[in-house]
Amino acid sequence: MAEPGRPQRVSQGIAGTPIAGTWPTGRTASAGGFAPAGFGAWPAIVGTLREWASAEAGSGRLLPWVPVAFGAGIALYFAADHEPVLWVVAATAVVLMLGAVLLRGNRLFAPAIMIAAVAAGFAVATWKTARIAHTVLAKPLYSVSLSGFVETRDIRERTDRFVLRITAMEAQRSDVKLDRVRLSVRKGTAPEVGSFVQLKARLMPPLSPVRPGSYDFSRDMFFQGIGASGFVMGAIAVSTPPDGGGLRLRYAATMQGLRDAIDARIRATLEGDNRAIATALLTGRRDAITTPVNDAMFISGLGHVLSISGYHMAVVAGVVFFAVRALLALIPGLAAGFPIKKWSAAAALVAAAFYLLLSGAEVATQRSFFMTAVVLIAVMVDRRAITFRTLAVAALIVLAVAPEALVHPSFQIFYATCVNGGGSV
Repeated sequence: MAEPGRPQRVSQGIAGTPIAGTWPTGRTASAGGFAPAGFGAWPAIVGTLREWASAEAGSGRLLPWVPVAFGAGIALYFAADHEPVLWVVAATAVVLMLGAVLLRGNRLFAPAIMIAAVAAGFAVATWKTARIAHTVLAKPLYSVSLSGFVETRDIRERTDRFVLRITAMEAQRSDVKLDRVRLSVRKGTAPEVGSFVQLKARLMPPLSPVRPGSYDFSRDMFFQGIGASGFVMGAIAVSTPPDGGGLRLRYAATMQGLRDAIDARIRATLEGDNRAIATALLTGRRDAITTPVNDAMFISGLGHVLSISGYHMAVVAGVVFFAVRALLALIPGLAAGFPIKKWSAAAALVAAAFYLLLSGAEVATQRSFFMTAVVLIAVMVDRRAITFRTLAVAALIVLAVAPEALVHPSFQIFYATCVNGGGSV
């Protein structure tokens, strides 16, 4: 039945039988088309999109899209149903990158480099997972005997926490062997970083997302090399280590000793949350801040100030840069005959690197350091420092070093804010 009020179209069917039609002839779509015939705006839309694509592929404008494509490849990896074969994705990425290089100067260069960047991001995420692959606890274990080196220590409000690199592990009715675990102890009883300890602990598998699509804590623990968490049962015995523990452990012990010395100096001057906040801004240790103050900071929208990121790194590098340049400018011989601006940028880069190591080199701090380093290096080589290329290069370095940063809220919020406020980047 035709709809009331709509004129019917009659056509001839088989053997001349009239067939009633209800679709107007002017609204039919051509075979293979994306829009109905008569949609006059379609050519204009296609032309505009082509114009935009040509502009973005122009000289100097393609680089900001490379980390976007690189991140898309990492996102594809995290969305994969099973673990890819490393040599296959690595070979594919190399071939596509070589193909993009060969197409340089060709009109196909822009899509080729974007496809190669996607493949490279996928390959880097696959390689990072394969490089840090370790055993993850699948079910709880009770009364597990552990021996190993203390790598990190966190002083919290009610309890302390440390990461143990396991050298020996014994559990009843289980032969699982873990590499590193994170354990909680009573406040004030955490062993020193670098010490070799023996203890008994109850271990639990990494915490899974509390609901589908929510934040995955187990993924963070996996990329940190931690296979389980738990708490210590009984006393912790410090004993003589079977070996030195390696250069990495000595470095961790040195940096922890420096953080403790800074905290002791602050403790001698300040008390309570004032001391905790000062320590957090200098060393990155935020666990000593009391819950009411911590909640008040986040409710007021100031919680990000406690995380060492772009603002803090810019302040440190900026103060060192201008202080060194001002001191060097006081010497006429240096100011007139030597590039003191470049010397000041080098000093600021060293200070920013030290601040990165002192704060624990978290993902947010790494991102801020790379952006600051790109700016300072640009000053040292006489290039423009504040451009979208700075943002793109920093994002590419962060994703190459830590591809798991793509799914962190801090990474997403930071770069979304920079892009939306691009006029000030």
